[in-house]
Amino acid sequence: MATDAKVETGAAFLTTPVTEEHFLTPEKFDDEQRQIQESAITFIQREVLPKAEEIRHQEPGLMPSLLKKAGEQGLLMIDVPEEYGGADLGLVVSALVAHSMRDASFAVAHGAHTTIGTLPIVFYGTDEQKQAYLPKLATGELIGAYALTEPGVGSDAMAIRTRATLSEDGQHYILSGAKQWISNAGFADVFIVFAKVDDTKHTGFIVEGSWPGISTGAEERKVGIKGSSTRTVYFDNVKVPVNNVLGEIGKGYKIAFNILNIGRLKLGAGTTGGAHAALDMAAQYANERKAFGRPLQGFGMIKKKLAYMASDVYAAESLVFRTIGAVEEARRAAGEDRQAQLAAIEEYAIECSIAKVFGSEALARCVDEGVQIFGGYGFMEEYPISWAWRDARINRIFEGTNEVNRLVTAGTLFQRAMDNKLDIFTIFPGVEAQVTSGSAPEYASAETPTALRESVNLVERAKRAAIYSIMKGAMKFMTNIREEQEFLEYAANQIINIFAIDSAIARALDAVGTGGVDAHTHELLAQIATLRLLPETRMAMEGVLTMAFEGDERREEIAKVRRYLGDADTDIVPLQRELAGIVSERNGYPLK
Repeated sequence: MATDAKVETGAAFLTTPVTEEHFLTPEKFDDEQRQIQESAITFIQREVLPKAEEIRHQEPGLMPSLLKKAGEQGLLMIDVPEEYGGADLGLVVSALVAHSMRDASFAVAHGAHTTIGTLPIVFYGTDEQKQAYLPKLATGELIGAYALTEPGVGSDAMAIRTRATLSEDGQHYILSGAKQWISNAGFADVFIVFAKVDDTKHTGFIVEGSWPGISTGAEERKVGIKGSSTRTVYFDNVKVPVNNVLGEIGKGYKIAFNILNIGRLKLGAGTTGGAHAALDMAAQYANERKAFGRPLQGFGMIKKKLAYMASDVYAAESLVFRTIGAVEEARRAAGEDRQAQLAAIEEYAIECSIAKVFGSEALARCVDEGVQIFGGYGFMEEYPISWAWRDARINRIFEGTNEVNRLVTAGTLFQRAMDNKLDIFTIFPGVEAQVTSGSAPEYASAETPTALRESVNLVERAKRAAIYSIMKGAMKFMTNIREEQEFLEYAANQIINIFAIDSAIARALDAVGTGGVDAHTHELLAQIATLRLLPETRMAMEGVLTMAFEGDERREEIAKVRRYLGDADTDIVPLQRELAGIVSERNGYPLK
């Protein structure tokens, strides 16, 4: 399938001028991709949403039966190669399906099966393992799960205590330990399990749920995603055939981290879809509900909420599908070599983490504002927005907490710079001279649409100011940088926001360039995203400089960056009012 995207290297957005030419946007999906998305939406509407109450009460057998029905509709085989019974439709399509989920519990079950429960075998399995498991995982005859997290370990995947010991006859590994908070554990047939061989070698295994010695605890009583199965899984001297070692002994951490990159990216797509749904609910309610004799959508502060929610969805959607397009193009370019494909995915570790962080936090903002627009009704369980609010909270925790993903974002950036994969060191002297001068050139070209000129100039200055502040902080903390988590967080927040702004502006430039009917709406969405996120970005820059300097030098450095960045001249209020009017007119997200 064509994505109409040009491959860009990981983190290139920080050093490359914003342009409309270099990535996938939702406007570029082809007919086949859209048809499969519509098929997924239809399945959710017909089979899942009518059973939302039964799902939340975990009606016995319901979730696995829904997964099997999804398999019958071809919604479990998208990432599975054709030779193993799959459709091999690629990451763009699988992300579109994730984006289409409207029931969070089913989305978790589906994602646990299709992504972290299946892809480890796709990428790391032997031909024998693929023949044995993938055809049945592709249809839903077998349901998959992923068992990495352990009690007391949390996000520190390298500290797992589950052990695997080779039997005396050399035919099995004897697996013992416990895995906590495992999605699909109550009905999974196949587990991807991580353990340490000889107490040190982090290794993956394919473990069948029916084997002796495997048991599960009770269902966890969760705050949200109540319909998904979440249990502790216990392994008591489970005999795992040596042929079920996944990948190489001692290389399990590579499986865990690379599959989590894909999981984070698809989670970004899912959370973006959830934010879209929350905006639709809020807009429809604001159109129908009256207060003081007029619809809610006519009030200024409600308009602001609707406009901000729409800009959140737009920015998240833009950066997520930009990354998906880049990853898919790089993966396809790698051919049939699975290891080369994984290397291509690893190239975008920063963007995958950003997709997870920005998507989950955009969703959190949207569902929270959605509840606020509903008022007291938003706090009542019979209204779907209340469940969206509960269900959203977990997204900032699983697939690596957002704190961990911020560390990944900043840490990987520094590593790429040290490895000369990102030319920050080369361009820094020029950036430093420019910031010190206090004047920035005009970055918008003669062809830049008038409405987007300020946004282009602001984001380009922000990129250079970010490089300046981050490098200044790195000079201060480099010898012990991993322990300076506050600095890394400030650095990550700059990178995350700049990627979001850059992606939103580039998508709007593309829309204006192609002359679509919604071009002006794209401009409004990108402008509001820019004006909202830049103050947060500036605060993060000043946080770095506050940590790195003291006294007069600190004040001088902060003043220098402020002068260089400058201030926006545009009043955001008329923009948000206009955008909110479009949201109300279309009864939800303005780009349908």
